[in-house]
Amino acid sequence: MYYYEKQNKYGNVKTERNGIIFDSKKESTVFSDFEWKERLGVISNLQRQVKYELIPAQYKIIDGKKKCIEKSCAYVADIVYKDNETNETFVIDVKSPATRTDSYIIKRKLMLQKYGIQIKEL
Repeated sequence: MYYYEKQNKYGNVKTERNGIIFDSKKESTVFSDFEWKERLGVISNLQRQVKYELIPAQYKIIDGKKKCIEKSCAYVADIVYKDNETNETFVIDVKSPATRTDSYIIKRKLMLQKYGIQIKEL
């Protein structure tokens, strides 16, 4: 029996760097660039895989018990950081044409509407 690693649906290759698993080589490289900016003091509070709730879960009382009828909808940012000069928070999403899906576009619009954050795509 042969073992085949499951191929990602977008063709990206998971990459490990400094013990951190990234969804793609591109994301690993971009994060490394931001780590340098943080070391230089240009940015701070560098984070990855930050979850933003866009639509909360919906509940309904059924037979006297609270039941979830719709799960929450969330967006997970690849990279989040604060610019030390402007004090502004930036959300970065590492994208390829294949990952610019309809679902992502709707979440991008909800991020702007709910949080006033315009996602920067790299």
